[in-house]
Amino acid sequence: MRWRNDPQHFGAVTRLIHWGMALLIVSMLILGTKLANMQPNLSNLALYGLHKTGGFLALSLVIVRLIWHRISPPPAPLGPPRAWANRAAKLAHGLIYLLLLGIPLSGWIASSATGIDVMVLDRFVIPPIAPVSAAWESWGFWVHGVLTKALMGVLALHVAGALKRGIDGDATMQRMIGG
Repeated sequence: MRWRNDPQHFGAVTRLIHWGMALLIVSMLILGTKLANMQPNLSNLALYGLHKTGGFLALSLVIVRLIWHRISPPPAPLGPPRAWANRAAKLAHGLIYLLLLGIPLSGWIASSATGIDVMVLDRFVIPPIAPVSAAWESWGFWVHGVLTKALMGVLALHVAGALKRGIDGDATMQRMIGG
């Protein structure tokens, strides 16, 4: 088993981070959608804490992933280098990274602006990154929602592109699943 990427294959670390993040992101989207339709109160406060913990985990993992790709660059896409599908995939990946940085940061800003401690794992208080302010809170949650919806759209395109490559007989999916 290869831990690092090589010019032809994704290593185990890249695949583990990718699929772990995929599971986390889908879970966070489901939980976040549920929370968006709830009124915060003491009976559901733990769900908000879980969502914040997941957000900080996602932020940490995207940073780890970016660092890992500097240490162990991923293999080049399959197919001709200038193919539209490869350019679209590169754009989608870039947008996913930006959104996976922006969504947790906007959530952190909005949560900080409420004046309530931002806690991770129901134990650790994370320092606020915004002043206590109704305007900051409103803006932060609005940005958080907009970026989340954009992520849903880009992820739908990402999955559709991966499925199309698989149907076309491209080995990209096999590389991401089995290395």
